Amino acid sequence: MTSVLYPGSFDPIHNGHLEIIEVAAGLFDEVIVAAMRNPQKGAPMFDLGERTAMLEESVAYLDNVRITSFSSLVVDLAKEVGASFIVKGLRAVSDFESEMHQAHMNLAISGMHTIFIPSATTHSFVASKLIREIARFGGDVSSMVPPPVTKRLLERFDP
Repeated sequence: MTSVLYPGSFDPIHNGHLEIIEVAAGLFDEVIVAAMRNPQKGAPMFDLGERTAMLEESVAYLDNVRITSFSSLVVDLAKEVGASFIVKGLRAVSDFESEMHQAHMNLAISGMHTIFIPSATTHSFVASKLIREIARFGGDVSSMVPPPVTKRLLERFDP
């Protein structure tokens, strides 16, 4: 059985993330999606529990996907859950540069390889940071996020 780990902050999960999860679920026996607290991204909009719940609700239809959270090195979690590979999504060339650097570092410290899955052009512009900003100012992001995220954003920002 081949398991892969898809780590990210998922603050919040959007349809680009969901696409990567769906592709990985079609390619591998098991996909472990892991929400993390990324101190480089500042204070999160949703706490780890909320992000985990949104992930669980958003992928409930995928039988071979499970959700977890972590606050350790990605490679340590990958070993802990028995993942064969780390999966990362790519939207643009700029993503490739930073993700490749991280992939090389992960390989150097653990021997764990990273597999890149490019997003469709329909999702290549979607970013959690932009979702948060648009929602804060009352914009409609419902076409860019799964329904559980739309619900929580409306609850948080509904006047």
